[in-house]
Amino acid sequence: MAISPHSDSQTIVLTVPSENRGQRLDRWLAEILPNRSRSEIQRWIKAGQVLAAGVPAKASHKVEPGEIIVVHVPAPPEESHLQAEELPLTVLYEDPDLAVIDKPAGMVVHPAPGHPKGTLVNAILHRFPDIEGIGGEKRPGIVHRLDKETSGLLIIAKNDRSHRYLQQQFAKRQVYKEYLALVEGDLQPPHGRIVAPIGRHPVHRKRQAVLLPDPVTGVSKGREAITEYHVVRSYSARLAGGSSARFTLVRAILHTGRTHQIRVHFAWLKHPLVGDTVYGYRRQRLNAPRHFLHAHRLRFRLPSSGEEREFTSPLPADLQQILDQLDASSA
Repeated sequence: MAISPHSDSQTIVLTVPSENRGQRLDRWLAEILPNRSRSEIQRWIKAGQVLAAGVPAKASHKVEPGEIIVVHVPAPPEESHLQAEELPLTVLYEDPDLAVIDKPAGMVVHPAPGHPKGTLVNAILHRFPDIEGIGGEKRPGIVHRLDKETSGLLIIAKNDRSHRYLQQQFAKRQVYKEYLALVEGDLQPPHGRIVAPIGRHPVHRKRQAVLLPDPVTGVSKGREAITEYHVVRSYSARLAGGSSARFTLVRAILHTGRTHQIRVHFAWLKHPLVGDTVYGYRRQRLNAPRHFLHAHRLRFRLPSSGEEREFTSPLPADLQQILDQLDASSA
């Protein structure tokens, strides 16, 4: 190995020794640059920053004795303010490309104003240190999100290749996303498809809303949003004061991924989620600790093999307790 004395600190010139004949380029570089992770080296190669014979090389390139490899090391990124934190993290599945996390309610996915610590990103940086920088400095590894008070399944990408592969599946609507939600009232019909565009609320800018097309132009300021639902069970509960109320547990399947989509769509149908004080009733009829929404099932293809895998997460105890109370008084 030789480092060129004529190059600046960001360019490394290497000569392949005879004993490394036929070795993959990315593996060889990982061995001789022990302070750099293989995933980081693969990102350099993908970006065309590693040259063999003067041209960008592939990670699978087999090195030859005496071959000159030039590595243009990118400038170090600006110092990240994200901190790794040892927080409880339930990992349902893990391989070299990704992890499937069962996120608890109350945990914000990534740091934001008012939530600099204690987020899922802080937790995964501790659990998977090599994930830093994957998919962006502020949201490393994050492929999709859940609201703070929504529990359930999330996919975390562990390298750039899997991050792109998974994002493409979401963009092409190839990921099956099923939620469990408890809504107000007796939802009819028992199966339905809500097709209503969603965009930022014209008055309450922190909220989303259904924005129907203009009756004259046919143009909507919202983006296409489709939610399919199937009723699981209807309930009748006796409330304080002696009155009764109806509630419906549904499986909600997202065909698009708009912010607050399920909450907005069911509120638009006049069946808001139980516990949702933003889009639903300010004075809740059930004593719910949060909005009743849980990411229950995910189905997607693994980046490594293309194999389709499905993962499920049962209702957490706080939401199951609400159903148990309803069961006790259901009609």
